[in-house]
Amino acid sequence: MSLHQPCTLPLLLLFLASAAAVVADCGGGSWQLLQRSIGISAMHMQLLSNDRVVIFDRTDFGRSNISLANGNCREDPNERVVTRDCSAHSVEYDPAANTFRPLTVQTDVWCSSGSAMPDGSLVQTGGFNDGDRRVRSFSPCKNASGCDWVEHENGLAARRWYSTNQLLPDGRQIIVGGRRQFNYEFYPKNDAAQLYSLPFLIQTSDGKSENNLYPFVLLNVDGNLFIFANNRAILYNYSSRAVVRNYPEIPGGDPRSYPSTGSAALLPLDLTLHPEVLVCGGAPRGSFEKAGVGEFVKGLGNCGRIGINDPNPVWAMESMPRERVMGDMVMLPDGNVLIVNGAGSGTAGWENGRDPVLNPVLYRPGNPAGSRFEVQNPTDVPRMYHSAAILLRDGRVLVGGSNPHVYYNFTGVMFPTDLSLEAFSPAYLDGRFDGVRPAIVSPAGGVGVGYGEKFVIRFTVSAGAGEVKGDDVAFTTHSFGMNQRLLVLGSEGLRSVAAAAGSYEVTVRAPGSGNLAPAGYYMVFVVHREIPSTGVWVKLH
Repeated sequence: MSLHQPCTLPLLLLFLASAAAVVADCGGGSWQLLQRSIGISAMHMQLLSNDRVVIFDRTDFGRSNISLANGNCREDPNERVVTRDCSAHSVEYDPAANTFRPLTVQTDVWCSSGSAMPDGSLVQTGGFNDGDRRVRSFSPCKNASGCDWVEHENGLAARRWYSTNQLLPDGRQIIVGGRRQFNYEFYPKNDAAQLYSLPFLIQTSDGKSENNLYPFVLLNVDGNLFIFANNRAILYNYSSRAVVRNYPEIPGGDPRSYPSTGSAALLPLDLTLHPEVLVCGGAPRGSFEKAGVGEFVKGLGNCGRIGINDPNPVWAMESMPRERVMGDMVMLPDGNVLIVNGAGSGTAGWENGRDPVLNPVLYRPGNPAGSRFEVQNPTDVPRMYHSAAILLRDGRVLVGGSNPHVYYNFTGVMFPTDLSLEAFSPAYLDGRFDGVRPAIVSPAGGVGVGYGEKFVIRFTVSAGAGEVKGDDVAFTTHSFGMNQRLLVLGSEGLRSVAAAAGSYEVTVRAPGSGNLAPAGYYMVFVVHREIPSTGVWVKLH
């Protein structure tokens, strides 16, 4: 079983079967166009515990293609493009109904960050212009038409633009870095001190190109933070404000952080608690400056993998099937990693990308080195700068965005602004596998589970048994799924339910502490012969 926390906060509880795999030699996957236009470009996305997805781009793109509800308009004398704007720059998408509705943001959310909180609400921080010190919250509700953004003025101590958020074991978010911000802060705040210096961010800045924005911040199982910026990383104790460990520079020395944008993920955590980080793609040093004068350098074609708690950690390098910059990593409920979107050359930034990469790649962490990558079937929609992807509870991956222009621009450009949404269905959703696909009968969605607590999962499957995993939900933007986390849960006492053929019960134990999985809503999946069930939501506390 797996526990998955969505990007921005899925928890995947995964329970795995010992039966033979059925999809190891099957690749491909399939694409479905869900909406030709949701009115905005999906620059930022977050799955919530009511299965709705909050999507937003930026207020200074100009007027979008969807009006605000009830004839409302946004009046902002500080807005740089349209001071009276009756169009929306955020929507809520319902994957089950394939419908969407407009939401209202009052200030600019361009290149912001965020995380789901333990109560299930989305807290989003920063942005541009008059939005750079705002905190905005969105709480899911049963009456969807009653939910909208709430803005909190001056909620941040510093301007936060291109920052990263990580949910902490105590329920706060830590907000790290951003343009010309070599520091971090917490939200909500519980002490008089507001800002804390982080010299590592000064050390990793490449001047004009920076190459350390949207740093990769990941919660280690010891409660410290793995922070990767540019081409290297530290392990940081935010409580004592001390660097615990310096990791070696990634081989080759090229930057992986914005605008030389690669992607990163904490690989699935099993009972051995051997945390490994995977960093893939990016752009060679100097690519950003060269793109500015019309020279588009090939992106990086490799990944680095490192055991962050090893006594002498070293990067193990692996070659991807092709170069990729601005790719998105999505943790799948079968324990594999999907790498999707992006370009083959150039960097992030206005008009800076070329050679769209239409084929996703599957990375199988458990396979031997040299046999971990598998090319998937292509989309026909280029997803360049300002694209995003997240996992849905039914196992599909929601993909949208792409706007490499200063404004909405639909004609006369190489890569027009894209307002569509697609779904990528990995091979495990193929109808051929319906006979071995498990289905969770109980618990019902939303049940509360305490740290270290045992709970029973009942599921049906035509033959054999399964494994339980948990997946956290992530806030996704600019090629990084903040807070994405997948845990394989320990299980015991698998038993057949005599009254129902093909029905099983298994007792599993929830993660033991907030260091392993911060409190909040997670998706739990049962996986049988590499085929996952649809997830159910649990609230870990």
